[in-house]
Amino acid sequence: MKLEGGARVADRIEVLTRHDIPVMAHIGLTPQSVHRMGGYKVQGRGTSQAKQLLADAKTVESAGAFSLVLEGIPISLAKKITQSIKIPTIGIGAGPYCDGQVLVLHDLLGLFTRFHPKFVRRYADLTSTITEAVRRYKSDVESGKFPTEEEGYE
Repeated sequence: MKLEGGARVADRIEVLTRHDIPVMAHIGLTPQSVHRMGGYKVQGRGTSQAKQLLADAKTVESAGAFSLVLEGIPISLAKKITQSIKIPTIGIGAGPYCDGQVLVLHDLLGLFTRFHPKFVRRYADLTSTITEAVRRYKSDVESGKFPTEEEGYE
C-alpha cells in the first residue's frame, strides 16, 4: 500500500505493517492532497519545510515503511534524505540521487499533453498516433469497411 504524508500518517503505517501489510510512504509533492499545497509546486525549498521533510522521512522509516517516494523536491534535499535513511527512496521529480526512479506512464508515453512537468522526459508521442488510429477506426466503422467477414466468426 502507498500512503501519502509523513509524520501525520506514521500511526497508520505502524498499524498496517504490524498486520503484515507492506507500506510505501510518499512525501514531498503528494498528488492526492495537491490542493492543500496550493497546486503542483516544488516542496521543501525553504529551510523549515526541508527540515520537516527530512524528519518525515525518518519518521515513516521508523514506523515501518519499506520504501519512500520523494516527489517534487529539490535534488539536494532528495540526496540528503536518501543518505539519511536505510530504506530505498524512489524519485519522481526529485533528481538523480534516489535509489530508484518512477514516471507516470501517461507522461512517459506522451499521452497527457495539458502540461509538461520539468522532470518528465517523454520517450514517445503517442497522443498523435492514438488520435490518428481512433480517427481511422471511426472512419472505417462509419463507411462499413470495419468489420469485414474475415474479422468475424462462422
